[in-house]
Amino acid sequence: MTGRKRALLVALVGALSALLPALALSGFTVDDALITARYAHHLARGLGYRFNAAGPVTDGVTPLGWAFVLAPFASGGPLAALAAAKVLGVLAWTLAAGALALAVDRTSGRRARFAALLLLPASAPLGAWSAAGMETGVVAALGALAVALPALGRALAGAACAGVAAALRPELLPFALVVALATQAAPRREREREREGGGEAPPRPPRPAWGRALAALALAGLPFVAVAAARLAVFGRAAPLAALAKAPDAALGARYALACFLLTGPAALVAPLAWRALPAWPRGLLAAVAVHFLAVAAAGGDWMPLSRLVVPALPAVVLAAAHVASVADARATALRIALALAGELFVMVRVGPTAARVGGERLRVVEELRGALAGPEVVAALDIGWLGAATGATLVDLAGVTDPAIAALPGGHTTKRIPGALLDARKVDALVLLLAEGEALASPWTASRFARGVEQHLARLPGAGEAFAPVAVSGVPHLRYVVLRRTVDAGAGAAPR
Repeated sequence: MTGRKRALLVALVGALSALLPALALSGFTVDDALITARYAHHLARGLGYRFNAAGPVTDGVTPLGWAFVLAPFASGGPLAALAAAKVLGVLAWTLAAGALALAVDRTSGRRARFAALLLLPASAPLGAWSAAGMETGVVAALGALAVALPALGRALAGAACAGVAAALRPELLPFALVVALATQAAPRREREREREGGGEAPPRPPRPAWGRALAALALAGLPFVAVAAARLAVFGRAAPLAALAKAPDAALGARYALACFLLTGPAALVAPLAWRALPAWPRGLLAAVAVHFLAVAAAGGDWMPLSRLVVPALPAVVLAAAHVASVADARATALRIALALAGELFVMVRVGPTAARVGGERLRVVEELRGALAGPEVVAALDIGWLGAATGATLVDLAGVTDPAIAALPGGHTTKRIPGALLDARKVDALVLLLAEGEALASPWTASRFARGVEQHLARLPGAGEAFAPVAVSGVPHLRYVVLRRTVDAGAGAAPR
């Protein structure tokens, strides 16, 4: 088999290893994906970068620029934008996984290196998030290229991919910078080695090591700085609005990072005895993975399922595991891979089937409650993504993810104590609240047990039972949303206070 045919075969194996779980879990999504989709729809309509058609321009999408990528596909509405985002994520991740497999092949001549590729098809997080309709699939692809391209002799291209990933997801900045530094120890292209060794090539002095390192760091860090500067200029703050709405919790972040470490594959990297035998490049990969997990812990973790925040670093885990397998004892490699697969397969079997149904269940809620939401002009809710697909009404984001005034209120994004006066000031004429797991709507409705603190707080506001009355409840298990309509004009004095 020629070298080109072999490379094509290896890349195909890597691509299929990524594509198959993505297709199996293609039904997965999260509510926030439809928030971005609504921004994209308004861009497509020429209404500007805003969540509400008649509302202000707000910083409601953490990956700044992602809504603009989806806008060409969003003229048909938020659901059309979501569908496009899912296709883009799967396509990007599949192609990048092919490049990652080529990088794994380059690690050594030992067959054991290919055991690391088993981590791809077994990973529910990689499969589900590539198809979720968030930016995560594209960012995972950039994370894969950030480590694969240096291994294929394209160090600066890898640093640039790491930089774009960090621009889209701010918590990736430490990872990007460490990868950029590590690329200086990655394999060099034959042409570069020939030039530095005096081979046949146009005479050109080699770039000094510090110059290459500085260029790599600039490529990895400047996109992040540019996005922060743009946010500061347009929105008055350098950090995403979500950072204000969802204050970091160090204890939650530590638990989140630990759970992700145990369940997403990094167990394959626990190889103290192999550390000394590793070259500088794979040591840099290990350092980048470790730094990212620390950054995720410092950021306070995430409320979304399937380890979303660590997904972009998982391709680096795969490549680092291949390097460890190339220098370690075969029995130790088998044990490490088995431990890593145990965590991954546990998630795939335990969570995968449920995750694959999420998108269909969300669409059922949209269709069930679309009629009940046809009349109100202003709707307040915590989960505003699916609502944006169900109604064109103005939405009041009780989590503050798209609303700076609510984001600044004390509490987390699910525990903010929304004052009743805010509902009056925003002229809210409908509420949408989520019942707690297994709960039915009580009579009066204010005696019901709701899923999150914000919703429970609103139900307990004085006068809430008189001001709002239930008109519909979704029938989807786990997603029992209640639509409540205002019964008396706020000016009559019966609004909650």
